[in-house]
Amino acid sequence: MATQLDAPSADKFPEVGELKTHNHLLGDLEALDAAWERDGYWFFRDVFDKDAVARLRKSWVDVLEREGVIDPVGDAPTDRSIRYNGASLESFPFRMEPLVALKPWRTFVEEKPIHDFFTRLFDDEPFWVPVVEYRATPPQEDRNRPRIDGIHQDGPYSPGIPFRICWIPLAEIDAETGGVMLAEGMTEKINRHPRDAGGTNAFIRLEDVPADRWRRTTYQAGDVLLMNLWTPHTGLANRSDRFRLSMDHRVMARRDKCPIVGHVEEISEQHVVVRDAGGRHVLSIDPDTYVRNDQGKKLSGPGIAEWYRPGSEVIIAHDGDRASVVRPPH
Repeated sequence: MATQLDAPSADKFPEVGELKTHNHLLGDLEALDAAWERDGYWFFRDVFDKDAVARLRKSWVDVLEREGVIDPVGDAPTDRSIRYNGASLESFPFRMEPLVALKPWRTFVEEKPIHDFFTRLFDDEPFWVPVVEYRATPPQEDRNRPRIDGIHQDGPYSPGIPFRICWIPLAEIDAETGGVMLAEGMTEKINRHPRDAGGTNAFIRLEDVPADRWRRTTYQAGDVLLMNLWTPHTGLANRSDRFRLSMDHRVMARRDKCPIVGHVEEISEQHVVVRDAGGRHVLSIDPDTYVRNDQGKKLSGPGIAEWYRPGSEVIIAHDGDRASVVRPPH
């Protein structure tokens, strides 16, 4: 089944194909790996415990109610509408900062049915990299703006950290509501981002992605989409009358080359000292180390110690005692 997208982008990719489902591959690591390399994603339909998802969603709903942008419906905590009531969004926390502070993802991934799913998927314990986005996207006000939020890959921004992008819808997300659209089969480890005048990555141009590669579906609470780091993808603007609720996370298997996740004790342009649950680590930094800020910009010289301060939470990929990537969580 294909989805018709509305103007102004419909003339460039008039139909978006349906995502494949990979439920039938669970328990077969060889087949899963082959699908990962071929398709660039895994999509699993209705695999999460609905009560666990409802408990997670409640954190979003509580914030929306406190902000006054949705109206409560009844008394049941999981039966509240997420329809936008038209209230001002001038002070709305688009980055969902209240949830950033609460970190509801931690409780969710520790729930037994969720932990058991990922353990079965990887045939190993999951390792969660604390790179999280909490999204409650309101309806798009300017309907003349393009629906594409920005085509991108995650690979160029976290080299050396082979995580899987884990996108979780918390309520139905149909074509009108938007959500993730990805380019199937574009798994080559190629940075497809053009460089802007300042030498930093710009969004991938729509014309650089074959029109017949785009895929999405009507997502439901209970589904999960995992994407390859090199798969081009984008969000689609919300053209519905309700908020779009989702969570982006990053996950690995414990057997993978997991990064150090800890807090900075000392940092300079030559080295970083970080402490995690396993103890204290001293790692060198050189000009090739990708020390980045929360916008993906590479830092150098005194700018490193100006941005990272003692106590900062940090994610570090490393080769022996050399840091290859130093990045913040978010």
